[in-house]
Amino acid sequence: MNKKALQIPNAPAPIGPYSQAILANGMLFISGQCPINPKTGLLEMETIESATHLVMSNIEKLLHAAEMDFTHIVKCSIFLKDLGDFQKVNTIYATYFDSVPPARETVEVARLPLDSSIEISCIAMKS
Repeated sequence: MNKKALQIPNAPAPIGPYSQAILANGMLFISGQCPINPKTGLLEMETIESATHLVMSNIEKLLHAAEMDFTHIVKCSIFLKDLGDFQKVNTIYATYFDSVPPARETVEVARLPLDSSIEISCIAMKS
């Protein structure tokens, strides 16, 4: 298997022993992204909407590093601290997919790393 770790300078550094993303045989596995500002390294959660945009921006940077974009995403997992934020997150999330959205699940969890309100991971694939 051809496996390459992607560590992107303009995406948040991992907060543990994992890679930001792994590119393997045309598939990109992006680790869960929290709303961490890549310039400051700080969690930014003023609103769930701004946090969602920041997470999606971080995902976009990792996609670009693999010469991909949102059209290549086939699966996403969204983890929310409060499922009451579902509609707000869904509205923002939808703006990143012009055509066929990826498969997805959204689950409420008791706690996320750094006490984040949201985390999103995804899998993308080049055709």
